[in-house]
Amino acid sequence: MEVYLVRHTETICAKGICYGQSDVALLEPYLEQFEGIKSQIPDEAKVYSSPLIRCVELARHLSETSIKTDSRLMEMDFGDWEMKSWDAIPTDDFTPWMNDFVNVAVPNGESFVDLHHRVNDFFKNEISKKQNTPIVIVTHAGVIRSILCMIAALPLQEAFQNKVDFGQVIKIEI
Repeated sequence: MEVYLVRHTETICAKGICYGQSDVALLEPYLEQFEGIKSQIPDEAKVYSSPLIRCVELARHLSETSIKTDSRLMEMDFGDWEMKSWDAIPTDDFTPWMNDFVNVAVPNGESFVDLHHRVNDFFKNEISKKQNTPIVIVTHAGVIRSILCMIAALPLQEAFQNKVDFGQVIKIEI
């Protein structure tokens, strides 16, 4: 079965701002990028999306039929750090997380392993090997990295070796 992992296009957030589950808009213009993404996926694909608007707008463009949103496809919850400059995050909070982002949760947020568990739950329960229809998952870089680690049996500590650009489509075979 073909699965297409699609990262949303660039957002309005300035570089250096921490945003995960904040519902931020896409940077315009994006329709030409949407068309480029659409040309890379099959028309008959079933589309799943993070419920965040930056993904839903793209998913709606990719599918003329209904899309299924799922909160397990949301980006990492950065808790107290949401919408702050990375440089403004207190060192006492930031250093432990940087030393072990997999296991250390952001204050009032989650760790990467927390994200991985919910993404893994989505993948095992929603993406069935019995389906013959191609699947498109419109989501975020953290979620895509988690899936790629799962598929490749890669330790989560190595997740950032998978570069995931805005608007990138990654095809995997299950």
